[in-house]
Amino acid sequence: MRKSVLFVVLAILVGIVCFSSSGCTEKNTSAVDSDTIITVDTTAVVDSIEDEIIAATPMPKAADELFDDFFFNFAANRKLQSKRIVFPLPVFTGKEKTYIARKAWKTDHFFMNQDFYTLIFDNQHQMEVVKDTSISHVVVERINLPKYSMKQYVFERRRGLWMMTSIRNESLAKSKNASFLHFYQEFVNDTAFQVASVNDPLEFSGPSPDDDFETMNGILAPEQWLSFAPELPNKVIYNILYGQKYTESNQKIFVIRGIANGIETELTFRKKDGGWKLMKLIM
Repeated sequence: MRKSVLFVVLAILVGIVCFSSSGCTEKNTSAVDSDTIITVDTTAVVDSIEDEIIAATPMPKAADELFDDFFFNFAANRKLQSKRIVFPLPVFTGKEKTYIARKAWKTDHFFMNQDFYTLIFDNQHQMEVVKDTSISHVVVERINLPKYSMKQYVFERRRGLWMMTSIRNESLAKSKNASFLHFYQEFVNDTAFQVASVNDPLEFSGPSPDDDFETMNGILAPEQWLSFAPELPNKVIYNILYGQKYTESNQKIFVIRGIANGIETELTFRKKDGGWKLMKLIM
């Protein structure tokens, strides 16, 4: 889409240049030097036009079946986002309750401006909830690790349509994932702590170094971790609660999913000897 839009923009800009300089007609009185190079920054123009095209594209009705399908449209489409929020939108911060009016709302693209998003599950069964079309309550969490806080965006399905109904600002201390997230923050910011937190041996499954289409299964020693470690987000991460009930589980599956490339990485952590250990890596 970007290339096609760029061609349209360039055509318009060339027309404007020709018109304003009077150098594209026989009536031109001062010829343009053939060595003159006219450069125009079209990035902002293209982005603006793309936003308008996306906003003008209606979301398919079937997208309301699966929350993920709806949410990707919701995050990308400014007009749809405005229509699918219950205004005035209540915002809860501790015991305080405020409201955001429609005119005051600023479009939130969530994780769409990066190449991936993250999810946290207790077990493999919870991962199947993503495909459940019967769920009617979902919470999208934006987790700020340095500030040890999270913002929860609450969605409910009303008359078959997903709507954002409220926002909650919470401390991570209130999260069922608090213990794991406290560990994860240190894990991603301290390589020595990472190596010490890798189980011996570490189960591994990933692409073969000799053939990208072949999968290699085996085990790694902790000292090999840094050679295979994927890039892990260390500031702001996301989590989506698809109605699953979290507990103070001794296992957490941290998933990194590519938005456009379909690449997925799974890291399985378990509590062992009083601390969290990375037990399995799937790439």
